[in-house]
Amino acid sequence: MSVVRPHGLPNANDTAYGEARCPAPSVQEIITGDKFPAPAVLTQTNYQYLGSEEIGFERYYDQSIFEAEIDKIWGKTWQWVCREDHIPEPGDHYVYEVAHLSFIVVRQEDGSVKGFVNSCLHRATKFRKSEGCGSAAALRCPYHGWTWSNDGALKAVPNAWDFPHVDPDKFNLPEVRIGHWGGFVFLNPSSDGPDLLEYLAPLPDHFATWDMDKRYVDLHMEKELPCNWKTAQEAFLESYHVLETHPQLMTGVGDANVQYDLYGDHVSRFYAAGGVNSPHLAKPLSEQELIDQMLVGDRSVLDDSLTVGEGETARIVMARFLRKVMGDKFKVDLSRFSDSEMIDTIEYHVFPNMVLFPGVSLPMVYRFRPIGMDPNRTLFEILFLRPKPDVGIAPEPAEPVRVREEESYATVPGMDAAMGAVYDQDTDNLRAQQQGFRASRKGRQTLGNYQEVRIRHLNQIVDKYLKN
Repeated sequence: MSVVRPHGLPNANDTAYGEARCPAPSVQEIITGDKFPAPAVLTQTNYQYLGSEEIGFERYYDQSIFEAEIDKIWGKTWQWVCREDHIPEPGDHYVYEVAHLSFIVVRQEDGSVKGFVNSCLHRATKFRKSEGCGSAAALRCPYHGWTWSNDGALKAVPNAWDFPHVDPDKFNLPEVRIGHWGGFVFLNPSSDGPDLLEYLAPLPDHFATWDMDKRYVDLHMEKELPCNWKTAQEAFLESYHVLETHPQLMTGVGDANVQYDLYGDHVSRFYAAGGVNSPHLAKPLSEQELIDQMLVGDRSVLDDSLTVGEGETARIVMARFLRKVMGDKFKVDLSRFSDSEMIDTIEYHVFPNMVLFPGVSLPMVYRFRPIGMDPNRTLFEILFLRPKPDVGIAPEPAEPVRVREEESYATVPGMDAAMGAVYDQDTDNLRAQQQGFRASRKGRQTLGNYQEVRIRHLNQIVDKYLKN
């Protein structure tokens, strides 16, 4: 009896699990043709086969699993709170919240930063009611006026005569660990575990020349997503969905031939070549047609510099163009950046919720967090980090703009309409997927061994923390 296999599905014996790759040129093969070579860190691959087992859907909606994640992951891992520029002066503070947890980080007189639980030791009222920036000479409870110095020491108790049992030396605010890297301020609610740089490894080495500390927040948006915090991140960890969800991206971005890399427990990478045809295109565009397609949103910038010359590729021409245009716009010299750093999608994920793009033309940083104690709601943030000018003072960090689930990303001032439309397509998927978890009779997801390895990696690290 013969077996008819689904279209495009190979025989399981054709290739060892984890070894199959898209037959199109790989990212590494593509970047060898660049005029300005990629740095060494982008010429390496680090894929690992993590298995082919199916993953149950209950982890995306079960309340008991969710509460265990809050305790064992969000209460014990490093998470970025803000940029250093958000709290530049002594007394400046930033409130960071995830699920039911609330923390406040405060710039000290000596320039250091301390972090505390955002809860009064009298009757637990928050010092600051909601997330965001502020500045004050002390941490004063808005309910009864108990006051702590910004270093966490108890300073004043109204009607202190009624509290002879309160020893000021034993009433310091509970502290959380603080770490600094790349212009970001991080906190860890737990006193156990590695320090920040060890936790982030090898990220600091990979980003050594990308100067994340020399960037400012040009845009900051927040959106409520109708899904679990893992569901939200997983949509940005793979390019497999581009063919069906974002077909408009196939004229200018490799998708099936994206490179996926894993680095220990906490870091993974996605590396997609720009200025190339998708392997799925039946009729590939010429190099000049690729340039024309990449500029579809702004035809006014077309000039002779965007003509593909003899021996050139769309990648070379577009990278050269962006160095000039973006360098002039942000008053910074971009000549040291390779073609890849200028136009490719280079994306690092830091467990549990941070996504960084070190490239210049895609300047995003993402953050995902549970909203309250609902496993079906997530806060998604996008920050654009632009290079600070070589001369002069960088703008103040942009204020966050909150958009509702039903509102388009494109409504955010400064958000490119085409980019906003791509994000909107992702949101539509996330709503349907979260609902599909419950509707599913199969009850488990089947992941690709290569293209979805970062999803498997994320879930395996979740499981590792939950077992501890």
